[in-house]
Amino acid sequence: MKQFLITTAGVFTGLLIFLIGVPILIISLAVSATAPAPLPGKAVLELDLRGPLNDQSPHNPLLGLGGGAESVMSIISTLKRAGTDDRVKGLLVRLPEGGIEPGMADEIRLAFKQFRAAGKPIYAHSQGIYPAGIVTTTYMLGAAADQLWMQPGASLQVTGVATEDLFFKRFFDKYGVVPQYEQRYEYKNAVNGYLFSDYTPAHRQSQLSWIGSVYGSNLGFAAQDRKTDPAGLRTALEAGPYLADDALKLKLIDRLGQVRETEQALLDKAGDGARTIDFHDYADSHQEGDGKIGDSIAVIEAEGAILTGRDQGSNPFTGGATIYSDDLAGAILSAARTEAVKAIVLRVNSPGGSDTASEQILDAIRVAKAAGKPVVVSMGSYGASGGYWIASEASAIIAQPTTLTGSIGVFGGKFALGPALEKFGVDVRQTGVGGEYAGGFGLGQPFTATQRAAFGGWMDRIYETFIVRVATGRKIPVERVRELAKGRVWTGEQARTLGLVDELGGFYQAVDKAKALAGLKGEIQLRRMTPSEGAFETLQRALGVSAMSARTLAAAAWVFGDPRSQALLDQVSEARLRGEGHGMVLAPTPLR
Repeated sequence: MKQFLITTAGVFTGLLIFLIGVPILIISLAVSATAPAPLPGKAVLELDLRGPLNDQSPHNPLLGLGGGAESVMSIISTLKRAGTDDRVKGLLVRLPEGGIEPGMADEIRLAFKQFRAAGKPIYAHSQGIYPAGIVTTTYMLGAAADQLWMQPGASLQVTGVATEDLFFKRFFDKYGVVPQYEQRYEYKNAVNGYLFSDYTPAHRQSQLSWIGSVYGSNLGFAAQDRKTDPAGLRTALEAGPYLADDALKLKLIDRLGQVRETEQALLDKAGDGARTIDFHDYADSHQEGDGKIGDSIAVIEAEGAILTGRDQGSNPFTGGATIYSDDLAGAILSAARTEAVKAIVLRVNSPGGSDTASEQILDAIRVAKAAGKPVVVSMGSYGASGGYWIASEASAIIAQPTTLTGSIGVFGGKFALGPALEKFGVDVRQTGVGGEYAGGFGLGQPFTATQRAAFGGWMDRIYETFIVRVATGRKIPVERVRELAKGRVWTGEQARTLGLVDELGGFYQAVDKAKALAGLKGEIQLRRMTPSEGAFETLQRALGVSAMSARTLAAAAWVFGDPRSQALLDQVSEARLRGEGHGMVLAPTPLR
């Protein structure tokens, strides 16, 4: 009887939530499922880069309902398709007012070049470029267009690249906060803001090195695409800022005009009857194939910090990319076991994370290679630290010129807050049993000498493991890797000269490399095998109800006749047949 009442209450709760909240969700799903309007015979696509930009599309099926962030991978795949679509006659790009992450800009620029190579023009329009972020990337994208337009009276403020960091040491000293971190080694500067009041020589050197590399790369490509002298372009830009009229006189842009005028000029070029089509609408108009899969290359995407376990995010309606080792390793192993998959392209956009999680993913890559399937890593904006650990033994590594990679090092530690809290009448006391190290990570007091030595030894062993992984995978002597490592960040262009990456290029260059390594010829299907969460699991978490209540909700939606809801219930049945489940194991590990 008690179980019956609990079940009844769960069902009632599920139905109540359904009647109040789910109609909004169902309507959103229905709207998103509505077939887009037929594409006109002459279409100009409009791509707006002014919003948030991720490297990859969300793995959660509900995150795309509200629009969300644009995805670089979606942009380049859609442009590749549009380049071969006779109905698409051009592309209008709305440029952001600030900067775009360098690796993302490099990838989009390559897609622009491929689109133009198909004989299709690109007009870029700017309402001003202001010093927010690395703005040379935005100018570089504008320069990659056939024409760069700017709104009259807008500003072109692309005079260089500067970064700014906060240093808390004097603040911590004043209030008694004791930061205790181990770094391996001097270039591993992620925690320098806690330990120092200014840049260390190594920190400054590293920062200026990668910034200078990005700056030179951006201006070099901009000069190449605008067919002008790089030194002259640099001198002209650095003498700014300029209003649009002055920028036009200096030939830093091509035309002045409102966005409507830019749009009309491109429509006129496209021909009579041409219409603008939203980029998302065109992307959504893609029709899937017949489902037959022959020889293929698996595409597996990984973005964010690297953690152990599986994806069990608490709120399916909010973003935040994370790489979970169980999920990503499982996807790689699945591709390795799939007979039709002949090679794997692993798209990595990660600044690092857990060493044990990275090692689990690297082990899956080894298994795939042992099965005779080359694994090519395509790096996005970041492939650093843990992101480089998982790439280190790949068959090949392809990076953009401005990808931030390397950072072969490790850091970890704690804040001792006891001295600070004492000033406010708060006392931290500790009790415990076992060895002295057991209480080392308490926040009350700093490490003892013994604890600090033990912790430092542990960090040394992790660092040495990282060094060996890189030496093995890149076939570089261990001593040479130690010289290159020390936590230093390199751009892709720098890393290639050092032997840390194999080639410069984007995602499709990585695909070509995978084809070559696997001995594949002709057109090869790309098979997306990125780990993702099913709609039922997502909906269950979103509503916070039991499995039975969520299934009841889905069944009710099915009865009400919505086809998307019926598909949702079908997924539930399939999931049960597959015996899908989730689990997570977390362990304290150093961040890199």
